[in-house]
Amino acid sequence: MSPYADRLVACRRWLAEHPAGGIVLFPSRNLEYLTGFADEPSERALFLFLTADHDPVFFVPELAAEQIADRTPVDDIRTWSDAEGPADPLAALCSELGVDGSRLLVDETMWAQFTHLLESTLSKATFGLADELMTDLRIRKDDAEIAALRAAAEVADAAMTAVRGLGTEAVGMTEVELAARIEAELAAAGGAEPSFEPIVGSGLNGAMPHHTHGERVIEAGEPVVLDFGTRVDGYPSDQTRTVAFDGKPDDEFRTVHELVRRAQTAAIETIEPGVTAGDVDAAAREIIETAGYGERFIHRTGHGVGLDIHEEPTIVDGSDRLLEPNMVFSVEPGIYLPGKFGVRIEDLVVVTPDGCERLNTTPRKWQI
Repeated sequence: MSPYADRLVACRRWLAEHPAGGIVLFPSRNLEYLTGFADEPSERALFLFLTADHDPVFFVPELAAEQIADRTPVDDIRTWSDAEGPADPLAALCSELGVDGSRLLVDETMWAQFTHLLESTLSKATFGLADELMTDLRIRKDDAEIAALRAAAEVADAAMTAVRGLGTEAVGMTEVELAARIEAELAAAGGAEPSFEPIVGSGLNGAMPHHTHGERVIEAGEPVVLDFGTRVDGYPSDQTRTVAFDGKPDDEFRTVHELVRRAQTAAIETIEPGVTAGDVDAAAREIIETAGYGERFIHRTGHGVGLDIHEEPTIVDGSDRLLEPNMVFSVEPGIYLPGKFGVRIEDLVVVTPDGCERLNTTPRKWQI
């Protein structure tokens, strides 16, 4: 069950050293990280209780008990039945654990009905958010996580290479059609499923950073923002390139593309242990601001990537988060000109003892 058993131990060690009586998780990325159990939430109460002085305990509906026993390292599994409901068994477990009156950390994404159940059961407890603990555990990736992230990046690279190889064939396709082709190429290269809805932003649609894809037809020589990824062993990739299929884009696009490429290079060259996330953002932003496009760089320079596609560290202006080896995050400056086009270039990087490693290797130029 490694590395999950080690992660549970680390979690309990954190609880012993900090002013929190325990952590309560429900189906989420945090629960998956600690136990390997990955499932969508349902209307039935399912919790993992962790305290410093008690072995981990799952509180689950009867119908999930065997599944959880098979897929996690947790031995203590308490069940409740549909006939009795969760309230009384939960109260008994909380009394046994002695958590009423303590400060409990709960998942940020926990459904309101379950936080209400906990609050009504633990009338003397106070509550905080699980990120207080889980960010410390998850922000530095272990070898298995980095291997999965690297593999997912290789799949995204293979798909990007195939999409660039379409050349003139992409002209006349709709954004929807090209997005479907991207998903097919990700699957063909070994991806499990897209890590998010692929972005195909052609022409003026590229000026909207989170445009996904629509019925607009891709024209020769116009900029197209391509942003996509997949999952391997649960871990995602996230890569962006801005290209022109056939033809020659105008001078302004070529100027802006070169600015963004230089900004990304400057940011990546800044990365090493001990610099701050804000330093990395500043390196990219300075180049874009100096060129007069500062107001059109309208988002942070990057975000951490792990089981969640967006997690810590956040590479944002003013952040004093010190970078450490094995942190993984995106570097993705962009310039967006409404009514014209957008340009974004994105790679994932892992911090190394003396710098960083790019996980994406495909060409960053706009030319096909």
